[in-house]
Amino acid sequence: MTTPRVYKTEAIVLKRMQLGEADKILTLYTPNLGKLRAIAKGVRRPKSRLGGHVELLSHSALMLARGRNLDIITQGETISSFLPLRGDLWRSSLALYAAELVEQFTPERVENYPLYKLLLNTLHWLCETQDGELTLRYFELNLLTHLGYKPQLQHCLGCKASLEPTTNFFSPSSGGMLCPRCREGEPLARPISLNALKVMRFLQKSEYAKASKVRIKAELARELESLMRHYIRYLLEREVKSVEFLDRLRREG
Repeated sequence: MTTPRVYKTEAIVLKRMQLGEADKILTLYTPNLGKLRAIAKGVRRPKSRLGGHVELLSHSALMLARGRNLDIITQGETISSFLPLRGDLWRSSLALYAAELVEQFTPERVENYPLYKLLLNTLHWLCETQDGELTLRYFELNLLTHLGYKPQLQHCLGCKASLEPTTNFFSPSSGGMLCPRCREGEPLARPISLNALKVMRFLQKSEYAKASKVRIKAELARELESLMRHYIRYLLEREVKSVEFLDRLRREG
């Protein structure tokens, strides 16, 4: 079947890059085409009809035309601009972190509708939540599940035994938990408290409406953040750029 020259899709704008004097290259995440890059012509001009519909983190309905290298966005209509994110630097930074993870982890033009829906829901949740960091932990765990990197949190991946209610270890290279005995010889394994393990298990198995009601203390929140960053950095083999900005905002806030 011949691919149509012109097609429609919903999309979330993950990233924008300047091209020439008036154009931009957009990285989009779509429900049926996965991640794709496309050119938005003339969007940097003040009178551009398209510009307001392809802002960073916007959710829009787009019309695209096939191009030789990159497709070209010909029309756009905003579905949601997530206004609460745009007036709040902390919330918008959390949202940009989520978008960067999707952009970094996904190949181009590979459909992953559950991941698209997760990102879209997360942007809505970040507009409303009073605990954006907990929302990010929920997002990270479910993102990894949809990408095939779901961490094993129920038993030791070394000896397969059930975990004792004590300090165990999370191993990025193993993809989950190790008991104190099996963590020997695993230099990347990090200790994880019993409470942190309980929260991760709960977030992994629960719907967001239930997970969002969890209240955790600052020390436990930092432990969870550190563990997830450690695992994500191992999988990507590089730092997530927006992490540094989030840390700076927290220090200055």
